[in-house]
Amino acid sequence: MKILVCISSVPDTTTKITFVDDNKNLNKQGVQFVINPYDEFGLTKAIKLKEQHGGTVTTICVGQADVEPVIRKTLAIGADDAVRIDTAPIDAMHVATEIANYVKDKGFDLIIAGRESIDYNGGLVPHFLGELLNLPSVSPCIEFAAEGGTAKMTTVIDGGKESLSANLPVVIGSQKGLVEETDLIIPNMRGIMMSRSKPLAVVPAGGTEHCQAVQKHELPAPKAGCKMIDSSNVDELVNLLQNEAKVI
Repeated sequence: MKILVCISSVPDTTTKITFVDDNKNLNKQGVQFVINPYDEFGLTKAIKLKEQHGGTVTTICVGQADVEPVIRKTLAIGADDAVRIDTAPIDAMHVATEIANYVKDKGFDLIIAGRESIDYNGGLVPHFLGELLNLPSVSPCIEFAAEGGTAKMTTVIDGGKESLSANLPVVIGSQKGLVEETDLIIPNMRGIMMSRSKPLAVVPAGGTEHCQAVQKHELPAPKAGCKMIDSSNVDELVNLLQNEAKVI
């Protein structure tokens, strides 16, 4: 089974974000970047499928040279090889088009992308890939199994779950449930050492036009101060909720 896992390099969730260039760009100084958590669920599932069916796992990332430490971590986790498309990931259509142009003649049986990246939370890349490659796409996907040339999948719908099947190849958007957090693979020293000799190909971008441009980033307003009142003072609580918070 030949599997491709799409990877995003995102700021660690504990990072304090600031912006530069008139708030148009993220200030990367001192920021710790990690594998997008939704992608990590997909990578772990891919490795488990490889153990079950045989085959290969390739990771791909659209990004410049500064994302290579994150890509190397995917190799330490267990991917066989990796590809970096050498361009900055500006928007979801740009990313999906660059990946689709690379993928279209490579014969992958399964393409996994995180349901969304935790920095922009667009949730678009899996569906864009399916459309661009003319393949079935299911996102979010919380269960996946391959039987022969058929994929059996479960997705989340309003108020429940939906079971689907499609002929391989397919595109899925991974999240927790595809594997559990306890299943995530932590790189060990052997994996880290082996990752240094695994192939990481850098391919030029295809010159895809960007669909959007950032005008400005803006941090959320700071949280207001917390006002404490005595638990027995119901009248003051009601007054504050009604006249200050205006929620009742």
